[in-house]
Amino acid sequence: MARVAGLFAYCLATLALAASSLAQDNCENSPTSRGCWGEYNISTDYHSITPDTGVTREYWLIAENTTLAPDGFERQVLVMNGTLPGPLIEADWGDELVIHVTNGLEHNGTAIHWHGIWQRNTNPSDGVPGVTQCPIAPGQTFTYRFRATQYGTSWYHSHFSLQMGDGLYGPVVIHGPATAEYDVDLGPVFLTDWYWKSVFILWEEHTRYGGFPVRANAVPPTGLFNGTNVFGCGGACSGDVERSVSSVQKGKKYRIRLIDPSVDGWMKFTIDGHKLTVIAADFVPIEPYETDAVILTSGQRYDVVVEADQEVGNYWMRVLYQTACNGLDIDNGDIRGILRYEGADITDPTTSQWKISNSCGDEPYNKLVPYVEKTVGNAAAQKNLNVGWEYDLPELFFHWTLNSKDLTIDWSSPTDYLVYQNESVFPTESNVYEWTYWVIQDVGLVNAFHPFHLHGHDFFILAQGLGLYTPLVKLNRDNPPRRDTATMSGSGYLVIAFETDNPGSWLMHCHIAWHASQSLALQFVERESEIGMLIEPMVDEFESVCDRWDEYFKDSIYHQDDSGI
Repeated sequence: MARVAGLFAYCLATLALAASSLAQDNCENSPTSRGCWGEYNISTDYHSITPDTGVTREYWLIAENTTLAPDGFERQVLVMNGTLPGPLIEADWGDELVIHVTNGLEHNGTAIHWHGIWQRNTNPSDGVPGVTQCPIAPGQTFTYRFRATQYGTSWYHSHFSLQMGDGLYGPVVIHGPATAEYDVDLGPVFLTDWYWKSVFILWEEHTRYGGFPVRANAVPPTGLFNGTNVFGCGGACSGDVERSVSSVQKGKKYRIRLIDPSVDGWMKFTIDGHKLTVIAADFVPIEPYETDAVILTSGQRYDVVVEADQEVGNYWMRVLYQTACNGLDIDNGDIRGILRYEGADITDPTTSQWKISNSCGDEPYNKLVPYVEKTVGNAAAQKNLNVGWEYDLPELFFHWTLNSKDLTIDWSSPTDYLVYQNESVFPTESNVYEWTYWVIQDVGLVNAFHPFHLHGHDFFILAQGLGLYTPLVKLNRDNPPRRDTATMSGSGYLVIAFETDNPGSWLMHCHIAWHASQSLALQFVERESEIGMLIEPMVDEFESVCDRWDEYFKDSIYHQDDSGI
């Protein structure tokens, strides 16, 4: 499989403020009024109201193959526009986004998913090959168009097989109001595991021996703090590397946007001597709470505020891999960045870390209280999704299942296009459901934790726990936590609810890359009769991308050897 890197990004913001968006008494967003946003504020129900900014922000991204040494160890990687992570996609709440993605890969297709973006009535821009589009063939370009109907922190990444794990991702920031005051936004910080081999090589080694699980042959030797690290690779190191440094001024408050793009596992973020105030989980603003550490897993984001209230100096920002989640013996105490006060010496910190437990799961359920309150309606339908696994015979190839079924998509026949052509040869969801409940239960006797991500929606977490779910489990319908990625505990359950109000073909899948490639996913069609009108305005571009993909793929040197997502 190919790896990538890139050229340079351009951003064009077309400013055309609509008169209707200018309020008489605009409330200015400032360090002392972060809850303000023009004529809107942090209490505005963003599910039903989106500012009309009249602004279009346009970006150009190029994916190519390159070689980098982010931790000092040189290897082939996949990156957007030459950087790891890729360039920032930035907008204001209500802006339109137009993003042109060119595939500069040597021997691979690609497609880019905008993680956590609802894609209200723009499902064809969700970026899932075989579901919402055909892959972009090498040398070709596809344009994604959607509106920023939410605000907060997220990221974009390849959804083509395992490409994300080789570095093909970057940050998304949509500016809007916040639930706590801060002086300076320090921007996105990526926290991830990192491998010295391509994830495609690790996958090939796995399939060659039929091993279970992939992680048995794929222990990450290191991790990256915002795309860099200093690791003791000795003579194998190439070039100079430095730790990521965040500069602060004593007495000020800083917003940090944490993003976890990991292939596998859970991590805790902490800053020596400093408390963290958590203000958002994924794209959902929450009631602020204080903690020493925040735990994240692949796909999740947390926005935190830290006050520079200690003595002037240097302090470690630490990322602690939670081995309790998968039993791997990883010596990863060196995934660190530096919080450096103005006036401090340019030296490494000598600070001590908080006493942090080694645990697995999400942030405490009762702490994740959405600021904009929502109540969950009664279920018009309920699905029970049992997580299991199977071995294919005679190859003895392991794969995950949901209700004894696995997912393998056809890159050349995206579900959206089948719907458009009225070729409904797949299970569909009725468009009359107002609320649907899904009970995701581990029954596979593997005791594996899974972070499940839902496309096209935030889901409401009605219950989350250990053991078997029964009707006696009390469901929380009164403003429960909501987000787009949450953990199902090993030998446990996760009960979610969402409104079927967004037409399209959507995925729900485990965000551990190995598990997604091993088919732990499902797709569902929502409001089927409305999908055709989403395809019609762009059908020429849609068909052109598929035609060029088919022409490329028939002679490709690589063939699909996993679920495709």
